[in-house]
Amino acid sequence: MARRNKILIPEAREGLDRLKAQVTNSMSPENAKYEVAKEQGIPLKKGYNGEIRAKDAGKIGGSIGGNMVREMVKMAEQQLNKRQ
Repeated sequence: MARRNKILIPEAREGLDRLKAQVTNSMSPENAKYEVAKEQGIPLKKGYNGEIRAKDAGKIGGSIGGNMVREMVKMAEQQLNKRQ
């Protein structure tokens, strides 16, 4: 069963999409996971991907999510430094 994360603040969707595109160096956030999969040699296609291993799917999402978290921490640290 797929896990669906809900954004607690729906208005944040646009900002998160921009961050995802920035972190993955992609033109559009919709294509980011396909570009990351291609870079890692994982055969991800649009639509059903039930034949790929969970390990490979985790590499794609983990890479994107991990980099987004690192970038958000950097941004928060910069904001805190500006306040001081």
